[in-house]
Amino acid sequence: MSATPITDPHSDGAPAPRPPGLLPFDPVLALAGIGIMICSLVTLHAATAGGRGYRPDIPGNPDYFVNRQGIYFVVGTVLAIGLSRLDYSRLRELKYGLYALLMASILLVLAVGSVAKGAQRSIQLPFFSFQSSEIGKVLIVLVLAAFVTDRSRSLGSRDTTARVMLLALIPAAFVMMQPDLGSSLVYVVIVLTVLFVAGAPWQHFAALAALGAVAIALVLVAAPAVGVEVVKPYQKDRLTAFLNPTDNPAKEGYQQNQSRIAIGSGEKTGRGQNATQTKLNFLPEHHTDFVFAVVGEQWGFVGAALVLSLFALLIWRGLRILTMAKNLYGALVAGGVVAMLMFQVFVNVGMTIGIMPITGIPLPLMSYGGSSVITTLLALGLLQSIYAQGRQAAAYKGRILSF
Repeated sequence: MSATPITDPHSDGAPAPRPPGLLPFDPVLALAGIGIMICSLVTLHAATAGGRGYRPDIPGNPDYFVNRQGIYFVVGTVLAIGLSRLDYSRLRELKYGLYALLMASILLVLAVGSVAKGAQRSIQLPFFSFQSSEIGKVLIVLVLAAFVTDRSRSLGSRDTTARVMLLALIPAAFVMMQPDLGSSLVYVVIVLTVLFVAGAPWQHFAALAALGAVAIALVLVAAPAVGVEVVKPYQKDRLTAFLNPTDNPAKEGYQQNQSRIAIGSGEKTGRGQNATQTKLNFLPEHHTDFVFAVVGEQWGFVGAALVLSLFALLIWRGLRILTMAKNLYGALVAGGVVAMLMFQVFVNVGMTIGIMPITGIPLPLMSYGGSSVITTLLALGLLQSIYAQGRQAAAYKGRILSF
């Protein structure tokens, strides 16, 4: 079943013009995204620019991270606007090509990717490093939504669920080999959400949970017992250090301990220029994985609450757009995007306050990084396309969608 544009029932089949008074985008979603991007730039400046006796992270170029993040925001926003103007349903027809692109990009990283901090996750380009596992998050959403839509009449079949899971687990396994545990977990969350939104039977989820438990036991216990390391030792240490961060505070528990100290010292309104955990580089990766800890130390509970409120607004609009989708494919894409955002926010914030293990998952739009920023903005562009198409379809059917 091919995707077709919305048409006016009284016309000759040409694409329908937008009804007067309908915005081509969701203003609340846009404002939430802009708000998070502003918070990111302000936080990165506070964390990396130095000043008042503190050394910048990049000597001689204090605004390095802020300027580059700003460029990523501009590029990502332009791409998101372009994507939002398209009929997302047409992407369903490209599912085979998108899946091939996903697999090729991940395998290319494994073949010729640059190694940084013991991981081979990106390809070094002239102006930035391209991380295929990030853009793969959007591609896997589009592909899985398309395959599930094509098989919507056989969702009760275990064969359908197994095939959809396999489509996601193959790239997730190769991403895990980079190794990138965080992104592979995001892929798994996306496929489970797509199946849930599509209405797969609960018995299938129970079976998947049992298989997942067996797989975890094999990876963490059985495989190491016979000399096979699926999870790297440092990854295993990170996964377990959050349970007892004080056992080895100078090694595995160092990052989370410093993060919790930073957030706790911020109290109600933050320490501002006296944020020594950030300024004196006691907090590693303060511009990437632990950027939320910088917010907590610099602006305290007030700043952290503002950032979390913006994310809550973003996720609420994503869920609202899911209900407005003109077809099943749009609902599944929206569900996958919302799951991607929710999981990343929960895990990233959770690891900064010590309730989740460190997995290297960035905070969407807040953490520094071109691949993550552009991927998130493309995802928001998809949501805007689903919103615009849904409102337009409802208008021509004579329905009124509440805000």
